Amino acid sequence: MARALYIHWPFCAKKCPYCDFNSHVRASVDHALWERAMLADMRYEAGKAGGEALTSIFFGGGTPSLMPPALVASLLQQAERLWGFAPDIEITLEANPSSVETANFHALAAAGVNRVSLGVQSLDDAALRFLGRLHGVEEALTALETAQKAFQRVSFDLIYALPDQTESDWRAGLERALSFGTSHLSLYQLTIEPGTRFATDVRRGVFDPLADDPAADLYTVTQAVTASAGLPAYEISNHARPGEESRHNLTYWRYHDYCGIGPGAHGRRGGFATLRHKKPENWLAAVDECGSGAQEERRLSPAEQASEALVMGLRLAAGVDLETLSARFGIGEVSLIDPDKRQLYSQLGLIEHVNERLRVTAKGMPLLDALLGELVSSELVLA
Repeated sequence: MARALYIHWPFCAKKCPYCDFNSHVRASVDHALWERAMLADMRYEAGKAGGEALTSIFFGGGTPSLMPPALVASLLQQAERLWGFAPDIEITLEANPSSVETANFHALAAAGVNRVSLGVQSLDDAALRFLGRLHGVEEALTALETAQKAFQRVSFDLIYALPDQTESDWRAGLERALSFGTSHLSLYQLTIEPGTRFATDVRRGVFDPLADDPAADLYTVTQAVTASAGLPAYEISNHARPGEESRHNLTYWRYHDYCGIGPGAHGRRGGFATLRHKKPENWLAAVDECGSGAQEERRLSPAEQASEALVMGLRLAAGVDLETLSARFGIGEVSLIDPDKRQLYSQLGLIEHVNERLRVTAKGMPLLDALLGELVSSELVLA
């Protein structure tokens, strides 16, 4: 099983209006204090998770590119001492394309980061202002150019299905994005998440989200344009040249073990679900008192693990091997998929069985969340 490590840095310069991630704005951050606490949280996880060499590390946030490169280097050195690194380890850091953070890219690469995920979000200045981003297009393109020189692998994110966005606008933006030659793109439809400022704006009538049908049309455009450019979707929102997929994210979607440290971080290790305290101050207090920021460590039943593996695996274009999943979790006669719903959605062309694998079709992917709720067998949920 793959062994991965997720490190959550919870701080941002500004909270984006669409973001429901565990991110916080603070006037100042005591980096020495955070280094000691992160190292302690990591030691705790290594003690629980064993010594299998790490195949990937992912710094997420928040905005990890706000971390001093020396702090990143310290965490990587500790991780290598505790677990060891696989020879081809992938070490990814999420970054914002501000000039301040871009100035650290070469130092972050020297610290050991070999892949960056850049939060460009749009190649249109008006859209960036709407999204509450602190950078403009010119600054983002400078950051992208610097990242391509500093890191072995570069991905960047774009958000589409913005209010009133047309197919021609999105196609032009996407084709421009593809012209920069990165091997991976993460392309997300704008969703209005509860508790965000955008949710409040929609409720107050400040703007109307793009309707479902036009958003679905933009999704179709996305698939066609990226596939034609040689970056097909390997997951509903992630596109890569073959062999350039995010190994860390594939760990999640293939439901392999990973450890999570830092505020709000989740983990799955040895059949346990782990969760860290979300609020930075609460996480720090827990580390000080208990030696880790863990809020919960719960053993999952085989049925729960199988259900999670199914839900994660069906996000992938490759789908899942149901027989392998049943054997892996010892489910036996319990059905993973509701047989009636399987027949119905197969007839509708939303799912298909190819080479022993069940997968969601291109037609079904825009309806993925609804399909997942329907397909998972009640037999499994109740097991």
